[in-house]
Amino acid sequence: MNSSVKPVSGPSLQSPVGHDPRKRRFLYRLSAIIAGGMFIDGFILGGIGLVMPALTADLELSFVWQGLIGASALIGIFFGGPIGGYMADKIGRKPMFIVDLAIFLVGSAAQFFVAEAWQLFVIRLVMGMAIGADYAIGWPLLAEFSPAKLRGKLLAFQEVAWYIGYLGSYALGYWMASALSADWRVILGMSTVPSLIVFLLRLGTPESPRWLMSKGRIEEGLAIAKEYMEESDVLEMTNEKRGKTSFRKLFSPQYRNSTIFVCMFWVCNVTPYFAIATFAPIVLESLGVEDGLSGALLLNGVVVAGSLAAMFLIERVGRRKLSIPPMWIAAVSLVVIGLFSHVSPIVILVCFITFSFFNAISTALTGVYPGEVFPTEIRGAGVGFGTAVSRIGAAAGTFLLPMSVSGLGIGFTMVMAAGICVLGAVISQYLAPETMGMSLGEASAPSKAAVK
Repeated sequence: MNSSVKPVSGPSLQSPVGHDPRKRRFLYRLSAIIAGGMFIDGFILGGIGLVMPALTADLELSFVWQGLIGASALIGIFFGGPIGGYMADKIGRKPMFIVDLAIFLVGSAAQFFVAEAWQLFVIRLVMGMAIGADYAIGWPLLAEFSPAKLRGKLLAFQEVAWYIGYLGSYALGYWMASALSADWRVILGMSTVPSLIVFLLRLGTPESPRWLMSKGRIEEGLAIAKEYMEESDVLEMTNEKRGKTSFRKLFSPQYRNSTIFVCMFWVCNVTPYFAIATFAPIVLESLGVEDGLSGALLLNGVVVAGSLAAMFLIERVGRRKLSIPPMWIAAVSLVVIGLFSHVSPIVILVCFITFSFFNAISTALTGVYPGEVFPTEIRGAGVGFGTAVSRIGAAAGTFLLPMSVSGLGIGFTMVMAAGICVLGAVISQYLAPETMGMSLGEASAPSKAAVK
């Protein structure tokens, strides 16, 4: 990757998006229904942390089962990302866009009827596969319809929707548990409602014109592009080259550095977040914050604010400035928690707030870079593979955190999490590209994806 590449400018990229109001409405609607999937992803993953204490007591879970159930969806994402991405590259974005929501719907409803730990593990494992597929389908589809001037903002908005879903599940579950004394099965099963709504809204979504053209279906691709995209974007898209879908291309000399960067950047952002967020009530209470649930709810609200900040800044300051400095700040925050956890619960809460805000800023880029740095024929596979690798770290962190806190102590655990953030910052310094203002073809060109 070339981190010194300057943004491309020109009349076609500087002109406002949406000369045709109908086309602008389509773009925003597409962004919204993809964001709906991201909302459900966050909703499904967020609810488990809230109900973990009740779930543990009801099913008499050991530490191992706590870790397995907490990590089940993340393990599913590991398999679903590459499979869903490859299938989206092979048979198209449109059919896979519907299938994964159907799985969300069935899995969400099945949670109402869980009686044993293994059942919940299997259900959430399958739902995790759908989540991984949704990343690898939705982000490429949105990137392939979006103009350069709005692409970063629209892709970053998907992370905002994810965090809102995560926060929404926490807030709804917290209210249901405290005010209604709702069973944990009901709280988890509430994801059925948004899953049904988004499933219905996705019906009728057009196929990606870039994908059609990459498969040699030029006339079909141009017809859809002319109907839904601005003329300047249609003109740029005519340079789309036909290519073969292959995982091996991710490791070719042209795209090896892109693959390494996307995977490691993603791992280093989500590993500490998932580990801490999944068990936030337990972690905060062990650090002396009396109401761990309220503290965790506050942290999730801060995360939404951080992702919103990234969305509004990404097309103003660029990708690199939002990917590197925030990771250093997050690392320092976790070091302070690890070394001074005995000082004051207020200090701990402030540091967790700082970590949550800046981690959310850099994590927003995990929804932008993967859709930009890979070409159309392997864009889904690239996003899916990055998703899978990132979830190795996230699942491992979620599985190991309760045992690490119990065996090694909270202080040492937080310092290890800080080390992961430092690794991400260093890797980003050397490999993170600046793609602001580039057309999708330019951002994913091999010459822009190699270090010079």
